[in-house]
Amino acid sequence: MTATHVPQSLSAQPAEAPKPPVAEKVPKVDVVHGDQRVDDYYWLREKTNPEVRAYVEAENAYADAVLKPTAALREKLYKEMVGRIQETDVSVPYRKDGYLYYTRTEQGKQYPIYCRKGDQDAPEQVLLDLNEMARGHQYFAVSAFEVSDDGRYLAYSTDTTGFRVYTLYVKDLETDAIMPEHRDDVDTVAWAADNRTLFYTTKDSAKRPYRLWRQRLGANQDELLYEETDERFNVSVNRTRSRRYVFLTSASLTATEVRWLPANQPGGAWRLVAERRPGVEYYLDHRGDRFYIRTNDRGRNFRLAAAPVDDPRPENWQEIVPHRPDVMLDGMHFFRDFYVLEEREGGLPQLRVTDLRSGETQRVAFPEPAYEISTENNAEFEATAFRYLYESLVTPKSVFDYVVKKRESKLLKRTPVLGGYDPANYTSERIYATATDGTRIPISLVYRKGSKRDGKQPAYLLGYGAYGWAYPVTFNSNRVSLLDRGVLVAIAHIRGGGEMGKAWHDQGRMLQKRNTFTDFISAAEHLVREKYTSSDRLVIEGTSAGGLLMGAVTNMRPDLFKAVIARVPFVDAINTMLDSSLPLTVPEFEEWGNPAKPDEYAYMKSYCPYTNLAAKDYPAMFVRSSFNDSQVMYWEPTKCVAKMRSLRTDKNPLLLHTLIEAGHGGASGRYDYLRELTYEYSFLLWQVGIPE
Repeated sequence: MTATHVPQSLSAQPAEAPKPPVAEKVPKVDVVHGDQRVDDYYWLREKTNPEVRAYVEAENAYADAVLKPTAALREKLYKEMVGRIQETDVSVPYRKDGYLYYTRTEQGKQYPIYCRKGDQDAPEQVLLDLNEMARGHQYFAVSAFEVSDDGRYLAYSTDTTGFRVYTLYVKDLETDAIMPEHRDDVDTVAWAADNRTLFYTTKDSAKRPYRLWRQRLGANQDELLYEETDERFNVSVNRTRSRRYVFLTSASLTATEVRWLPANQPGGAWRLVAERRPGVEYYLDHRGDRFYIRTNDRGRNFRLAAAPVDDPRPENWQEIVPHRPDVMLDGMHFFRDFYVLEEREGGLPQLRVTDLRSGETQRVAFPEPAYEISTENNAEFEATAFRYLYESLVTPKSVFDYVVKKRESKLLKRTPVLGGYDPANYTSERIYATATDGTRIPISLVYRKGSKRDGKQPAYLLGYGAYGWAYPVTFNSNRVSLLDRGVLVAIAHIRGGGEMGKAWHDQGRMLQKRNTFTDFISAAEHLVREKYTSSDRLVIEGTSAGGLLMGAVTNMRPDLFKAVIARVPFVDAINTMLDSSLPLTVPEFEEWGNPAKPDEYAYMKSYCPYTNLAAKDYPAMFVRSSFNDSQVMYWEPTKCVAKMRSLRTDKNPLLLHTLIEAGHGGASGRYDYLRELTYEYSFLLWQVGIPE
């Protein structure tokens, strides 16, 4: 193979329009179920091949050259976005074992600083300064962060590549010394009650967490306690809020199995709660002499049951909250005197609080038509309030304590948005589109007040629709740069997500996956029909599995969209799902299907973006990739762009921008992330014709 497909210089002749790189075609032929598949760009999987790196960098150079006229706009957008941030700030502290834990940021620094105090007036102890730890690394992330019960030892894990290879360290917080032992490729971590024993899980070559280990501080060798041999299942370890028990959960996308151990018996035998059964999930919490079980054994939307700790077999499960077909039980949180259930009804999240002293139950009231709530750190079992985060498309992130005895929410902090932001200047709505089969599809949207519904307003439509994950209706101060330029921002809550419970997910996965794509198209058509926007001013965006959505709907209806932004898109679906050595493949047979099965292969082939590229006109496209992504390998978007460029009949921009030192979520530093975002926003504004 020669390197002639890589341009020598994209700027050698500035008078000419930049020319895109052309990837060499090296046909690879496979036959699957009698169907011959030809992949001309399979060679781009060779990450260590210098020609692959050269091609990726040539695509970056081409994207930079095309977007050069937007450089001033990008700088202006960056200054606007930074200008809305309280750069030096501190989180609301949470209490645990006599300490107040919090993070803070400092102006000009990329990363947070993890700290604690004995009380509000005590001197600060810096536990981890990520800015210092990140020196010499272009990427840096912390995952595990667990302090022993006595407050002395901190177990934490770091990744310096973006490939989710987390190394576990233990820090002595009395001496600030890092203990000599470290463990590689660690996932979850939990302390035993003796403050000297650490349980942790590690990953296999496909990045599947599959082993549980016991580490005793100072010991030379760790003990392997459990290995999960079913490749569909991941294992995780966690400690209950009550501190009484440690749970080991083996989970596929459709079934679970839980083992438990008293936290004060770290050398004891783990006991099984209930054997795994196909299609049955259950999750545990603890209070007093009972385990509490959230399970879908009697209905897809889960119910709540309890069982004695001494004998928690399923035949002893006593129902507390029955299964409800119109309410999804998403989560549970047990405390000494109350418990909180996370629910979803009508597509919206809810909090249901039960006071165990009085027996009274109340749902927390929320004021807006579309919003998001999430749980904050509730570390103390004896707490008298439940901490949660509330936000919406117009309301900034707001930390509340729900005081159970008073049955009221107390605002602790609302994230400052500088630069004169006023939520009264914007309107948030929840509207509905009608899918091809008559299903009502929710759409959350926000726009600046005074906007006219005349079909001339630019719109930015976002979607995901996978894994039963409900697209969060969150606040984003960066979007103000779009809203103030007249862009409407909308979220399509399509099937495959979890907005309406498990049935909503089921109707958009496996052999019903195409509903996800037709729902999104229906949402886009609704916005055009109701004159919120028009096709020539509609930009769509999706990330990861949402990138598969972007690829599928662009193949199906390229005429409906002016431009497409696809972040780390899962677009080479069949080839990836045929390769069981890749991260996520085997566990996700229960989400996408297994193309080794003829019927599932045929169905996936009907929508796989890479497979269905054709010689036709496509919208303008900006594709974001990360070279060290372990969830959607860089070659998926790279191959897709190369193939599309060889087939498309239009002259619209097709740009691929790959972050060389980053992972699935992009850059790890907060300022670097904003720099990335300006590329997408400037591309969007360019395509909808908003001058700067």
